[in-house]
Amino acid sequence: MKLTLHQVDAFSSTPFKGNPAAVCVVDAELDDVLMQSIANEMNLSETAFVRQESDDSWHLRWFTPVAEVDLCGHATMATAHTLFELGHVAQGSTIRFRTLSGELKVTQNTAGLLEMVFPAEPADQGFPSELIDNALNLDCLYHGANRMDAIAEVRDETALRNLKPDMTAIAALDIRGLIVTARADSPELDFVSRFFAPQCGVPEDPVTGSAHCCLAPYWGAKLGKTRMRAKQISARGGEVDVELLGDRVILRGHAVLVMTAELSI
Repeated sequence: MKLTLHQVDAFSSTPFKGNPAAVCVVDAELDDVLMQSIANEMNLSETAFVRQESDDSWHLRWFTPVAEVDLCGHATMATAHTLFELGHVAQGSTIRFRTLSGELKVTQNTAGLLEMVFPAEPADQGFPSELIDNALNLDCLYHGANRMDAIAEVRDETALRNLKPDMTAIAALDIRGLIVTARADSPELDFVSRFFAPQCGVPEDPVTGSAHCCLAPYWGAKLGKTRMRAKQISARGGEVDVELLGDRVILRGHAVLVMTAELSI
């Protein structure tokens, strides 16, 4: 069997920035073991598998190199960009994805900007502060968690950039990943973040859309804003425009197709 895979850099308008994801458009659902094996072979933060169900509805699943995940922003953006770019969906329309996190909608505007409507994932649970502080080797200003991730705020952007976290300690935490954030130094930005998920085979994720579903309500409450500019300050880096809309978060960004390959299995 041969499968076509598209690699897309999400949350970037230029190649080799943002977060790369592999996208596989399939006619029929693949076996779970096969999808996981393909994701492991691709060795990217996420590989997305998408199948059309109706004119504007698609079934979407996401796999890291070691596990399926409930929610992924950058791979959703990469998938939508692929469907628009290859003509599976008309330019400027809205795609509805059926996922493990319910229905997600992605719209493309005339400038090619992708707008994703995701569920808000506020940090409404406590998390043992000493476990996070030990993993980061510093005293954080805030500790919390949602259904997927833990979140910690550090004192400033410099502290965030200089972090050298203990990946073994993070991997031992009973969470999908750890969001670490700080107020941005730049006046053009509201907040910055990094995301660590060694337990999912992703030591540091370049740009994590789903983490901004937690970051948006957190910083929105702190800053008194509903629309904010954010940057994930990984080595590749990527910018995310976020907006709070009730129990939803709108994530905006660009994506670029960088490679198409044929996989023989």
